[in-house]
Amino acid sequence: MASEIKVTYHKRLFMMLLVFTWTIVLSFVGFQYYREKQYRSEILNAQLQVYNRQLIGTVENSLSYEDYIASHERPFDELRISVINLSGDVLYDNTLEHSTLDNHSQRPEIAQALKDGSAYRIGRYSASDGREYFYSATRGKQVVVRTAIPYTASLRGLLKTDWSFLGILIAISIAMNIVGYFVTRRLGRHIERLNRLSAHEASLRQEQEKIKIKRQLTNNINHELKTPVASIQVCLETLLSGIDLSEEKRQELIERCYAHNERLRRLLGDVSLITRMEDGSQLISREEVDINGIISEIGAELEIMPEDERFYLHIDFNDEVVINGNLSLIASIFRNLTENALAYSGGRNIYISLAENNGDYCRILFEDDGCGVDEGQLSRLFERFYRVDKGRSRQLGGTGLGLSIVKHAVQFHGGVITVENRPTGGLRFDFTLNKN
Repeated sequence: MASEIKVTYHKRLFMMLLVFTWTIVLSFVGFQYYREKQYRSEILNAQLQVYNRQLIGTVENSLSYEDYIASHERPFDELRISVINLSGDVLYDNTLEHSTLDNHSQRPEIAQALKDGSAYRIGRYSASDGREYFYSATRGKQVVVRTAIPYTASLRGLLKTDWSFLGILIAISIAMNIVGYFVTRRLGRHIERLNRLSAHEASLRQEQEKIKIKRQLTNNINHELKTPVASIQVCLETLLSGIDLSEEKRQELIERCYAHNERLRRLLGDVSLITRMEDGSQLISREEVDINGIISEIGAELEIMPEDERFYLHIDFNDEVVINGNLSLIASIFRNLTENALAYSGGRNIYISLAENNGDYCRILFEDDGCGVDEGQLSRLFERFYRVDKGRSRQLGGTGLGLSIVKHAVQFHGGVITVENRPTGGLRFDFTLNKN
């Protein structure tokens, strides 16, 4: 496995080096080709421009340009010479009868020369004779002179880019790639070693954090067990002491033992549930869970409460919500939130509403109309064994793990949960559950 990781990093780094190197090489080659071709074209154009301006001077001095063309040496063999007026009409062409030529004002080199004073075009086909030319045009006060060189082997050789630098560049690039291969191989090994070390350290930190959490949980459990165990022991010692007790007092001690024993049972059950979620989440089974059905069951249980203690459930679920999860854990979310509202809110109403529902997750609001919680204590409500009113919580038989179980159950189902005070009083628990 480690070898595969190493090769993967090596290949990735080496491929990045190859792409980077050859991108630079190709970009430089393209730039050099364009720059050298433009440079050679500009030198060629400069030679033709000199000839064009001499011919324009002849025209503007009212001398015969035909005599000038016939008597003066041309800079290139097969040079085509055209004299065009500023309206684009051809006055003279040394290769074709000018009367057969159409207006040249829209020829690219002529149009640009009329605008800028001079222009050249590389490799444009002539509409007159179908040959490919290098054109150079110059505008004077009266005419535009255009000279053109046909694309022959000699012209192509003149404009040809010098590729001697390319061999040197490729040789340097190959040498860099060879060196880069060994450098990236070594670097890949270092990265793999560092990743393995980081993973090991992360695993150690995670294990240490688990040990710390378990130690805290154990200490908290020991603390929580002391009160009910001590109370049971006192009751039993009193019953076994032989002291003459009335039947009513004896029954009271037995009932107190039973209540503390029930609290112990619930505490151990809650601790077992949290431990199972933390250490063996992959072993917790999943199935299709109907959220609406769980809420309906809670509503039915609230309806059978005594009239003076009854809470009224208000449900706002417009959709049927089914998720792939654990029935017991999802039920524990709603039951613990309900028990928390019944025991501590001091209100009379519970509101459960579906705030959001799509193919990936659902978002649910669970609210009560009680007294709420001090803002400074809200962030600690999900801590294990944390109680806003410790005395009242123990008196009511709470284990202090209910909201911690809620948080873990929500996280097990890929969601998050937050709590805040409602503007009108009471608490609002806002949580999400992933459907898959």
